[in-house]
Amino acid sequence: MTSQEAKTEILRLTKEINYHNDKYYNNDEPEIDDREYDMMLYRLEKLESEFPEFAFADSPTKRVGGSAGEKFAPVTHAVPMESLHDSFSAEELIQFDKRVRTVVPNPVYVVEPKFDGLSVSAEYRDGFFVRGSTRGDGVTGEDITENLRTVKSLPKRLKKPLPYLEVRGEVYMSFESFENLCKKQEDREEKTFRNPRNAAAGSLRQKNAAVTAERDLDIFIFNIQQIEGADISAHSQSMRLLKELGFPTPPMSGVYSDINDVLNQIEIIGNSRGNLPYGIDGAVVKLDDFGDRSKLGSTAKYPKWAEAYKYPPEEKDTTILDIEINVGRTGALTPTAIFEPVTVAGTTVSRATLHNEDFIKEKDIRIGDTVTIRKAGEIIPEVVCVKFHAENSKPYAFPSVCPCCGSPAVRYADEAVTRCTNTECPAQMVRNLIHFVSKDAMDIEGLGESIIELLVNENLINSPVDIYSLKKEDIAALERMGDKSADNLINAIEKSKSNELYRIIYSLGIRHIGLKAAKMLCSHFSTIENIMDASFEDILQIDGYGDIMAQSVYDYFHLDATKALIDSLKNAGVKMPPAAKKAEGEYTGKTFVLTGTLPTYTRNDAAAVIEAAGGKVSGSVSKKTDFVLAGESAGSKLDKALSLNVRIINEEEFKSMFGL
Repeated sequence: MTSQEAKTEILRLTKEINYHNDKYYNNDEPEIDDREYDMMLYRLEKLESEFPEFAFADSPTKRVGGSAGEKFAPVTHAVPMESLHDSFSAEELIQFDKRVRTVVPNPVYVVEPKFDGLSVSAEYRDGFFVRGSTRGDGVTGEDITENLRTVKSLPKRLKKPLPYLEVRGEVYMSFESFENLCKKQEDREEKTFRNPRNAAAGSLRQKNAAVTAERDLDIFIFNIQQIEGADISAHSQSMRLLKELGFPTPPMSGVYSDINDVLNQIEIIGNSRGNLPYGIDGAVVKLDDFGDRSKLGSTAKYPKWAEAYKYPPEEKDTTILDIEINVGRTGALTPTAIFEPVTVAGTTVSRATLHNEDFIKEKDIRIGDTVTIRKAGEIIPEVVCVKFHAENSKPYAFPSVCPCCGSPAVRYADEAVTRCTNTECPAQMVRNLIHFVSKDAMDIEGLGESIIELLVNENLINSPVDIYSLKKEDIAALERMGDKSADNLINAIEKSKSNELYRIIYSLGIRHIGLKAAKMLCSHFSTIENIMDASFEDILQIDGYGDIMAQSVYDYFHLDATKALIDSLKNAGVKMPPAAKKAEGEYTGKTFVLTGTLPTYTRNDAAAVIEAAGGKVSGSVSKKTDFVLAGESAGSKLDKALSLNVRIINEEEFKSMFGL
């Protein structure tokens, strides 16, 4: 390769890696898998080594890929949160060991799993958790204190108080939690997270900590960044201390002085991947003694005393037997590949989503093809590529009619999905009913997916209105049901008739209208009649609504079928009360920020009081903030409020202000 060719390739790789860094670290929406990214970075490192004159100062090989976003307050890390240099073979690790031994003749290493999550810092003062932050670019991260507080396995109070402690860990989502989240997203026909790592990162960056709390995140703590009140001289010693303090620490870790023992432990960890309830993408090798670490130091991006070994993704070949089409709640036709069962990453799989028509065409997937399968994030099966087509195979023709009801299926110009045009399609009906009774919608406890399907199969319900005509004896006669279950279900159905208007609107399953948008709609128009009479222009006036949302609401409420459904629900006793109007008064339009733990109020309760009085609740402090309601362990939001001279109130003042 000539010097000019090397420069061109280095610039191309730099641009591409920077793009993917932004998608991965800052947007939690990766477009390529980890292995493909690792190989790009690996190639860039090799080229910069061969042509050092083009190893520019801003190269992605010299800095951590993330950055501090604008959604949260910035946090400057007193101790940089460095990245790790990656190895992909035993030979590279042996070379790492040789480099270490030129400075430290008799090194002792610690080997730990490398978790596939989001790296965070957690700070404690006098034994209490006071601040959490993301790694960001290694020097400046984001303040995610309230979100990190929702991670149950992170201690909020240490078993032994220390004046100050900062630890580093990895927040992750277990496979089970990830599957549950994806199922909910699929049921709502939302875009699913690509893998557990991105689900964890996206969950931890939610503006609403209540959403984060629902995501069931977990954490492992693997490093002490700063400490006061204890003397430690080695990593293994620090891990023992962290356990004593109540932190979850990495399993399968060990201390070794021979590189061959290190390689053996890495293999043991790798072989365990299929049996773990969470994802690991490698193993970390690091010097145990802190004095030895100081002798080696760090580059601008990596410590020279540590190395990460990345496991290759396990891939298997199999044969596609069929392509099955499933119909979703809004009529979306989703293709699924059915293939010869194959064991990948410890489990046997026989199905993988093909997403949509474009995905099938792009990879030219055909029935009978031999394809390569792997698990995205070690959990979700996916088709990587077609190895070869079967003899006499034909390109797959996406159906033009619904496989469930036979109605025409169409693809609109602005969408990637094909939809059934029949709003009374049986497949849509079941999914609509499941959505109608769900927790955020009508919240009919005991009427789960399996009971809905049972009632539909017995021809007892075919629409939401039918739910309100169910009789105790009909329910009690069903399999796995009885008098007590029937009584409970009838009571839950009766209770749902008094639900708030926004729940009813959300339960209708209007495209593009989620729970928040339903609340905004009801708050703006107050009554169901006003919503149904509203013009497109009227709906567009709602702050936060755009053309697509406004058009979707307008179209839905101008369907004859919708008008008939609303009338039928009213006749069945569903009350549809007007939405409570926000009070006009002293605090109308005032912005409050809630931080810390209040003595008697939960944050949700306090927020409800504020919003009922016409105020607004924000997740971050700015010059536009009017009040900060601060409780115990208020953290950085309190500090920022003080620096901006924002009025700070405690719970007693809050109760006095609102006459509580």
